[in-house]
This record gives sequence, structure tokens and C-alpha cells, in this order.
Amino acid sequence: MTVQQTSTRPAYRPFVTRVMGKRFIAENFLRVTFGCDEFDTVGLTGLDQRIKLVIPNADTPLGDFGQRDETCIGSGNWYANWRELPIDERGCMRTYTIRYPNQEQRTIDIDFVLHGDGGPASAWVQNAREGDELVIVAPDEQSEHSASGSDWHPGTARRVLLAGDETAAPAIAGILEQLGPYFSVDAFIEVPDASDVFDIKTRASASIRWIPRKDAEHGALLIDAVRQWAQSAQDVLAAAAAPVQQELDPVDVDRELLWESPADSDGEFYAWIAGESMAIKTIRRLLVREQGVDRKRVAFMGYWRHGQAERQS
Repeated sequence: MTVQQTSTRPAYRPFVTRVMGKRFIAENFLRVTFGCDEFDTVGLTGLDQRIKLVIPNADTPLGDFGQRDETCIGSGNWYANWRELPIDERGCMRTYTIRYPNQEQRTIDIDFVLHGDGGPASAWVQNAREGDELVIVAPDEQSEHSASGSDWHPGTARRVLLAGDETAAPAIAGILEQLGPYFSVDAFIEVPDASDVFDIKTRASASIRWIPRKDAEHGALLIDAVRQWAQSAQDVLAAAAAPVQQELDPVDVDRELLWESPADSDGEFYAWIAGESMAIKTIRRLLVREQGVDRKRVAFMGYWRHGQAERQS
């Protein structure tokens, strides 16, 4: 199918979807298949493609913000409409990663991490039944800007470090599953327990290490794993060093978003790091300040902050 693209159409649009099926892929990972007749135009450029789910409140249906109005969708006015809804009708937005999109069947899969904290997305998905509706805000292939929402920009690199916690596991899996055999990858994924390990198939030459956290502090074992890896990969990191010492802007992760996503650049090495903000900030300092890796070769995404709800878009 050839899609006519326009420069005026917004990069993202809401899709009114329905639950097609659910299955556990690990103890705390629930995979949900969503269907939508308009998913033949969902954008699929990014390997770690971010999307937003509009989660309704448990006791109030989602209000009308133009999610079914093509004119409203095409103009992008749906977002302002959503912001103007009463709080109880607006629900909340949460960020997830597309898994296994299928334009032909007009479905996408999303992997949910089930938290014990009763968060809105976790609560919704556990109660969701086949046929239930959910609005998903995703890239619109009809827009020339549909490639936004991805932070995977390795450029010429073929030696890759991937690291993250359970919230980054779907994106890491999505990246690995789409890499070619010419990539050499070290991947570290911290998860709550050994029962949260799931199968990842990749054509890349990849070492995938799952790190069950159990009772350890969130992110501590991931930081240790990356530090140990860095000590064993001094030749790789030396070749990826910046020509001069780099400064790191101070980021208060309790108040600010930690997010650095450099564009494609030349070089053999690239790192993609995501998860809890304080842990990612520590790994950022480890690679850039301690190891001297050029900031153009490292993407850092603080997906969430311990003890805080996700910031609304």
C-alpha cells in the first residue's frame, strides 16, 4: 500500500482501538493485541517507537476530544481538545512501545509491565476484556513527520550497548529483534524477578543478560553490570572517546526530564540506555564522564522517576 504523505499533517494521531487478545509472556509482562481498521496507516519507522495510551478513569468514561473526527485528527486539534476536558473525563496518558505491528492485519502488540502499585495502566490492562476500547496515540504514516518518537539513532555504529530496566525491556527487545547480523550487541535488562525473563530472537551477534533485581535497590544491579562491562570493553570505549573533555549539564531528575537523544553520527560504537531516571543519570555519568564516551554516541532516556507518576504530555 502506498500512503500519500503531507507536510501539514501532524506526526501523531489518536487511533480508537479494541482489545483483540491478551497473554502473559512472563510473570509480570502481559502482551495485549490491539486492532483498529485504520492501523494500515500507523507509522512504523522506529525500532523503539514510542506511543501514548489514553487511559480512562476507572469510574468515568473517556470524554470526546475528536478521536473519531477525521477533520480534528488531520488538523491536530484533538490534543488541545483533550487538554480542555474535565480531569475525570480526560483520564491520563502513559508512554509505551509498539511491539509486533502488522499493518496488513491492522493490529499492534503492546507489552505491559504489571506493577504492584495499582498504577492506572496496570489496573486498566488487568481488567480489560476482549472488545474493550482504548485510544492509542501513535505515528501517522500519512504525515511526513511520522518518523518522530524514536530514539534509536546508531548511525554507522555496529558495536552496540543496550541497557535498561523492565520499563525499557519492550523497546530493547524491539531493537534486538529487528537488527541485522552485522551488529554486535551487549544487552543488560534488569527485571523484578527471574520469572520475568522472556524470549528475544535476534539475528545480531548478541549477548543478552537478564538481571533479576529481587530485593536490591532499583537500578543498582544494572549500574554494576554496565560498570563491569565498561571495564572489560576499554578498547571499544577508547575508540568512542570524545576529542576533548565533555561537560554534563546538571539534571535534577526529581524536577526535570533526563532525555538525550543525539542524531545519527559516524563511529563504530553506540549506546542506548533507558529506565528509571536516577539509575540512567548514574550510567550517563559513568559512560560520558568516567569513560569519556562521546555524547554524540549515547542516547539516555529517563522513562520514569521512582516515587513519581509519569509527567503528562
